[in-house]
Amino acid sequence: MEAKANGPKEEQSHSSLHGPTNPMVTPLLTDLYQFTMAYAYWKAGKHQERAVFDLFFRKNPFGGEYTIFAGLEECIQFIANFKLTEDEISFLRSSLPPNCEDGFFNYLRGIDCSDVEVCAISEGSVVFPKIPLLRIEGPVAVVQLLETPFVNLVNYASLVATNAARHRFVAGKSKTLLEFGLRRAQGPDGGISASKYCYMGGFDATSNVAAGRLFGIPLRGTHSHAFVSSFMSLDEIVDKSIRSIDGSSVCEDFVSLVQTWLSKIQWIHSLNGIFGETNQSELAAFTTYALAFPTSFLALVDTYDVMKSGIPNFCAVALALADLGYKAVGIRLDSGDLAYLSCESRKFFCAIEKEFGVAGFGKMIITASNDLNEETLDALNKQGHEVDAFGIGTYLVTCYAQAALGCVFKLVEINNQPRIKLSEDVSKVSIPCKKRFYRLYGREGYPLVDIMTGENEPPPKAAERILCRHPFNESKRAYVVPQHVEELLKCYWPGSSGKTREELPPIKEIRDRCIRQLDQMRPDHMRRLNPTPYKVSVSAKLYDFIHFLWLNEAPVGELQ
Repeated sequence: MEAKANGPKEEQSHSSLHGPTNPMVTPLLTDLYQFTMAYAYWKAGKHQERAVFDLFFRKNPFGGEYTIFAGLEECIQFIANFKLTEDEISFLRSSLPPNCEDGFFNYLRGIDCSDVEVCAISEGSVVFPKIPLLRIEGPVAVVQLLETPFVNLVNYASLVATNAARHRFVAGKSKTLLEFGLRRAQGPDGGISASKYCYMGGFDATSNVAAGRLFGIPLRGTHSHAFVSSFMSLDEIVDKSIRSIDGSSVCEDFVSLVQTWLSKIQWIHSLNGIFGETNQSELAAFTTYALAFPTSFLALVDTYDVMKSGIPNFCAVALALADLGYKAVGIRLDSGDLAYLSCESRKFFCAIEKEFGVAGFGKMIITASNDLNEETLDALNKQGHEVDAFGIGTYLVTCYAQAALGCVFKLVEINNQPRIKLSEDVSKVSIPCKKRFYRLYGREGYPLVDIMTGENEPPPKAAERILCRHPFNESKRAYVVPQHVEELLKCYWPGSSGKTREELPPIKEIRDRCIRQLDQMRPDHMRRLNPTPYKVSVSAKLYDFIHFLWLNEAPVGELQ
């Protein structure tokens, strides 16, 4: 589907935007009250009034003090293709009260997002509560119809990207993180979205083949316990031949070569106080898998017993491959004491390398899975382990520690008149008017504070003293002399504004931005336990306006 024209002719020359990844994301993917409000706006003649809405969240997830913004591309793709079909309009006619006039449905036939402007913080950015992630401006009835799908597309995406970033932080930069959550995700879209946004948040690869195709995410995977237990003996292997990696020779009986190596390493096995035969059906499975994938042999070694069978069987096959010029990848541990087993496996690999002179054997990759989460990774780090890669599924993609981020969509201006939403709970008071947002950096390169200003206020400047105020707490204020000022909002959908449209970057660039911004954060904002809250402020002028409007809109009580 072609994107609609979005402003001046020079903007229309930009590459067309395809629809959202999930075809279920249509104008009907919304709450009924969005359409009832749209009708009421239309009936009152207010539907074309120019409105500004902010999409933001009030609290960081997972007990942390930062969030990763994700889902922007899907929002832009949605509005680029926003159009109600005749079938959808017919369904709405049958679903709304029968007194709704025909003229409203004619109005719905003509609406699109060509007069909507969307400005946003760049996807993959580190963001904080109260700062709007998106500012949406346009005809009030149309923008109201964008509320639910926008919140839906940003909420889970940002939550799971943040969850991924937290797992990356605990695991450390040197470890490989693999997303294995498809089978545990909340439905197909949960699985696809999780793969996309876990990669954005810092994971290295996914097991999800569909996500790999859609987004270009690297794929990783080996075999399951079922594959191992499906074999009974080495006699099942019919074709035993394998060509050397350089193609210069053929080993006619790879099985015998494996058995020879297994007998050679029995003494190393005995050094660990383990005597006896390994499981021969497991050996048959490993040998078969190596014959199928000699350049990427990675074995799941805990089907029967890791140290008594899995490791020596794997080593026998890996050494046989080495004779033919191949280098095995490593093993996966999916149960048991992962810290202990990874250390013992590493000792075994190092003993093999020392005894037989197989260069690099001691550095064989050890992957661990088995319902891992942030706390498990932290515990493994404290115990000491030899795991190189972690396959993480259930707790990652379901965001088990927190169900939702809690994004909200609030009207802040209509017809150039600022609006405020009040509440007895101060944290739920909205910050009115059309605003601009800046990140102020200190001498050491760390972000110090994010500040909101009115749209027409002069921007803060580097090396100039700025008063930053808490939006609601009078006593919380500080002067800042920034060394660098970054404006956060960029125009990703100009509508009829004539502004230049910011291009949507590929997912790899978004991932790089995420990693780079996390590296820029001060360590105390990032730590797992008792992180320091990051400061979000408003300018002195905006502070005064918020409280003027608050007093103006709040009803005055009368005591009797």
